[in-house]
Amino acid sequence: MMTTAQPEIRKAKHKFHAFPVLNGLLFALICLIILIPIWKVLVDSFDLTTGYGMKLWPEKFGIAGYISVFTTQSLYTPLVNSFITTIAGTVVGLLLSTLGAYVLIQFDMPGRNFFAGALLFTMIFEGGMIPTYIVMRQLGLVNTLWSVILYPAINVYNLVLMRNFFEGIPTSLFESATLDGCTPMQTFYRIVLPLSKAALASIGLMFAVSYWNDYTNYKLYITKELLYNFQMKLRSIMMGSDLPSANGGMSENTVQNAAVIVAIIPFMILYPCLQKYFVKGINIGAVKE
Repeated sequence: MMTTAQPEIRKAKHKFHAFPVLNGLLFALICLIILIPIWKVLVDSFDLTTGYGMKLWPEKFGIAGYISVFTTQSLYTPLVNSFITTIAGTVVGLLLSTLGAYVLIQFDMPGRNFFAGALLFTMIFEGGMIPTYIVMRQLGLVNTLWSVILYPAINVYNLVLMRNFFEGIPTSLFESATLDGCTPMQTFYRIVLPLSKAALASIGLMFAVSYWNDYTNYKLYITKELLYNFQMKLRSIMMGSDLPSANGGMSENTVQNAAVIVAIIPFMILYPCLQKYFVKGINIGAVKE
């Protein structure tokens, strides 16, 4: 015998939910808005003709633009500088963030709350551009790569994220390590760091992206052209003042777009490799048990 509750259950199963559909359409629209400019730049980088407007495919396909970028000697040093500062800055930034976060979770440390408050204060109030430049100049860091490595490495936001992640590690693990005779530093690199792969990957990726795309710090603290990174050269290329030779019948637009693609290729390769860690690290410190 069919009860009156069964038809209601069937109706509930076939009930249309509009939110998932609208949500999917919204994200599809956002993806198109993001991908269309990238696709245009990619198509124009392979199109040897003058590129104006939107094209789905290159009219005259060729890789002369990339050959011109990679064979231009004036771009070798900026590329090397970008790789050096990105790798060194990411390592230094992770070292400062992890060590600082580990210190801030030592609840028996005198003045822990004071130091944490002082760091958070700097996120709201900064010294300003000119005082910072004066300090960098007095330290002798202007016109050295250390100015674009050390200054961005002191990132309080990433330090706070790392501290929140460390606070999510069970206290019993720290107590067990202490009972086994581990010093605080042994606990740090034997227990804390192995459990923090997701946080290290996500925060390290944020450091790497900021260093690779850095333009402001180079503009402020670097005046020697030999110390410029690829982003500084990329601006000159886009402005037409330092454009690589356009050979093989290609247009200047082709070379410019090829240089843009070269600038974003490293992280197009790196993101998929770190995706599983990056997704886990998005919720750093969001949920605590």
